[in-house]
Amino acid sequence: MIDVLVVDDHAIVRHGLRQLFETTEDIRLLGEATNGEDAIALVRETRPGLVLMDLSMPGMDGVEATRRIVEEHPGIAVVVLTSFGERNRILSALDAGAVGYLLKHMDPEEILEAVRAVAEGGAPLDPKVARVLLEARAQPQPAADLTGREREVLQLLADGLPNKQIALRLGITERTVKAHLTSVFQSIGVTDRMQAALWARDNLPGAAAS
Repeated sequence: MIDVLVVDDHAIVRHGLRQLFETTEDIRLLGEATNGEDAIALVRETRPGLVLMDLSMPGMDGVEATRRIVEEHPGIAVVVLTSFGERNRILSALDAGAVGYLLKHMDPEEILEAVRAVAEGGAPLDPKVARVLLEARAQPQPAADLTGREREVLQLLADGLPNKQIALRLGITERTVKAHLTSVFQSIGVTDRMQAALWARDNLPGAAAS
């Protein structure tokens, strides 16, 4: 059984997802929250396997809530389900630790397939989101466009540290390290660790590719 928590401030969206999950035998809705603060509290209470997270909500938004949930509960997957497909929002959500990014125009069956894919270790992306990420990769960004934490992760990668050691050094989870690296790779236009290390050598002060 896939236990799901829905976080969205629009009642019609929560109602629609509730009805959708009630049609399945393998997905169970554990609860609903309308903002980031309530989502964090409900995750602690219900311990779902997956959280469907909206981004734009009153109070704490979905990006910060995602970051908090992933850091506190590394075994819980957060998948964004939103109306926003802009590059900055996508990268911010992935940087925060989201394992998937879906848009609300998706067909109900596609949402169910995405939920099941995450339960099996997948990382579903809406096709429009995937296109945005490919375009972002084709347009490498300068080091100044990386966040402070992204620069830290990239520096440690360039020093030759594996993800586990990077996580220990920075006091974050390995999943969060992977999310940061996904964002970094997309931002600087590389596809693997060696390319990233070489990029860091040329663009980050003090970095040395190993």
